[in-house]
Amino acid sequence: MTAADADWLDAAAALAARGRPVSRPNPAVGALIVKAGRVIGRGWTQAGGRPHAEAMALAEAGAEAGAKALGATAYVTLEPCAHESARGPACAHSLRAAGLSRVVIGCEDPDPRTAGAGIAMLRAAGIEAVLLPCPAAARSLEGYFTRAHHGRPHTTLKLATSLDGCIAMADGTSQWITGPEARAHGHALRARMDAILVGGETLRADSPRLDVRLPGLETRSPARWVLTRRAVPEGWQALANPAEGRFGDAQYLLIEGGAGAAAAFLAADRVDRLLLYRAPILIGAGRRGLGDIGLASLGSAHGRWRLADQRRLGSDTLDVYDRIR
Repeated sequence: MTAADADWLDAAAALAARGRPVSRPNPAVGALIVKAGRVIGRGWTQAGGRPHAEAMALAEAGAEAGAKALGATAYVTLEPCAHESARGPACAHSLRAAGLSRVVIGCEDPDPRTAGAGIAMLRAAGIEAVLLPCPAAARSLEGYFTRAHHGRPHTTLKLATSLDGCIAMADGTSQWITGPEARAHGHALRARMDAILVGGETLRADSPRLDVRLPGLETRSPARWVLTRRAVPEGWQALANPAEGRFGDAQYLLIEGGAGAAAAFLAADRVDRLLLYRAPILIGAGRRGLGDIGLASLGSAHGRWRLADQRRLGSDTLDVYDRIR
């Protein structure tokens, strides 16, 4: 293994992002075919889960037409599938047939139909199959892994607040706390989600659209959910309890408001990532960003969150925290 192997896997992970979220119910995987230091094929999981990333990369490399990929190395963020499907062949078979010399894999697949069998199949064919743990690959697959291991989507809580932690004026006015750059970033985030949720009070007070309003991404609007025990309007789905929410086959869930819904998911320990958009304003007697999250002591608040990213968005600041588990 070389430093170049890690770099190529990072590049494959960046490609994987193009498949999210339309690859559902399959994970968004990225793949590169590299020969003599040059990319000859690249791919990511297509809409609906097929073709797989490996199939796309092999097709671009011309592997089905001759020996162009012979002796090349494939970089794949997730272990190639080992099971045949009516929708397409096993990727381990396809990589073997292409005559590759190496396959470098970022993450082992938890799907019991593959789970090590893909790597074993490649090695049995004389291909050097290397499992090289890759943080970027794991991060690109976090929704798939969260659903596989916990039966729920990877959940992001978004809060847009003033410097003093308010999400609205005392009368409920909240448009707009953050600036246009932060709002555009929020819409791009929506486009990467399978589902989006607000609290019942937010739905009744604001009638939010929760759609994506970026040119070219309007069709990426996620399914709309509301945390409530009441009846919901057409086009919405209701969730009574955060601890029971499975959200169908969704791999990525975004919680956008309000304070009650945010607190409920935090209290149930169902938040995996926290995005804090902070505007350089003070509101004072406004509505707070969070309600009671069930902390028994101040000490129990520490050691839960790790700063993962920080950036400026116009005049606003974005802090990203990952839950430490």
